[in-house]
Amino acid sequence: MADTTAPDVVDVLTADHRDVTALIGEIWTIRDPMMRRDLADTAISELVRHAVAEEMYVYPAMRKHLPDGDKAVEHDTEEHKELEQVMKELEGLDVDGPEFDETLRRLETILADHIQDEESEQFPELRQRIPRDELVELAGKVETAKKLAPTRPHPSAPNSELFHKLAGPGVGLVDRLRDMITQRATR
Repeated sequence: MADTTAPDVVDVLTADHRDVTALIGEIWTIRDPMMRRDLADTAISELVRHAVAEEMYVYPAMRKHLPDGDKAVEHDTEEHKELEQVMKELEGLDVDGPEFDETLRRLETILADHIQDEESEQFPELRQRIPRDELVELAGKVETAKKLAPTRPHPSAPNSELFHKLAGPGVGLVDRLRDMITQRATR
């Protein structure tokens, strides 16, 4: 019997969306440069982990179960690449400079469009077409993947399930070591 109280993959991904959106919203309200940097780094880290987990487990499920799954995954992967590029830029910018706010605004805009696509179209379809116990199992896989995933954007790396499963944990380990050494906030 499937657990009817356990969060499914849609619950997990939607919560991620809310968390990252809230972090970005908080950056706009704060002037302290160190706090802004920490919040930006945390938002980037959370977003990277979320994207990697989606590419590893959710996109294969979309390809398999959604009628336009290949097309939807292609579109989402392009948005992920765009987000990674913008996050990489944001990482290197001085939080006090005008480029930081402009780049943060671009990230926010691309992310809002991505969230809208997923939550209004893809997530309801996943719930409609995939049995609940499978969605709950996917949630567990996504949570595990997020723990091992990279914490920094790697725009030149492939956005593929195979790459993330083979190289992702190693890249994630290196990222977490760099985060520890530099005391970068990742949550």
